Amino acid sequence: MAREIETAHVNVSNGDLEIAAYLAAPKGAGSYPAIVVLQEIFGVNTHIRELTERIAKEGYVAIAPALFQRIAPGFEAGYTPQDIEIGRKYKQQTTASELLSDIQATIDYLKHQPQVKKDAIGCIGFCFGGHVAYLAATLNDIKATASFYGAGIATDTPGSGSPTITRTSEINGTLYAFFGMVDPSIPVQQVDQIEAELEKSHSHRVFRYDKADHGFFCDHRASYHSEAAADAWEQVKQLFNSKLAS
Repeated sequence: MAREIETAHVNVSNGDLEIAAYLAAPKGAGSYPAIVVLQEIFGVNTHIRELTERIAKEGYVAIAPALFQRIAPGFEAGYTPQDIEIGRKYKQQTTASELLSDIQATIDYLKHQPQVKKDAIGCIGFCFGGHVAYLAATLNDIKATASFYGAGIATDTPGSGSPTITRTSEINGTLYAFFGMVDPSIPVQQVDQIEAELEKSHSHRVFRYDKADHGFFCDHRASYHSEAAADAWEQVKQLFNSKLAS
């Protein structure tokens, strides 16, 4: 049964930077695992806020930091071609080091919340956030990661440097990666590359959905695929429950 939750708009401090974030948590006293929710290129929009609440209803403290805070504070958008163009422009201005710094600051914020189990923190990300989640999985505090259709993992990294895939061996916890097989932004050969790297560890899994496109988990997008989304959600719950909640 879904838990009652409470939500708030909060600020996460990272030095002189104040990062806007959306927080959702179970109501009442208790001690809960925590999940960092990593946005698409569209900001912490309605879909990301709804997802943050959905995770909280499962018994987690969930927080979605604004990954474009340094570039475009307050930015959120829909899914029009114009929105995509703007979101891509902001994405291209991010760097892996700054993103990891902001996520670590978010983790540190969570650790100071009395409801949060300090040693049970995971993350989930979609699209741009799926790539960022793969990066975040290298942070020591992240015990479980769900990475959805993160384009570019095999070919590049935010800012510049070696492709993110080259950091796979740095992942400390368990990572589940989800891909749609008709996603033009992530060719099958790149999914194969990612799976081959992840298979070097026994704690990772890759899920492929034959008829799903990019964005298949988002029910605000035309590419939403209900069957793939439903199965992926069950896998995510299993991952977080087994690695964080038990």
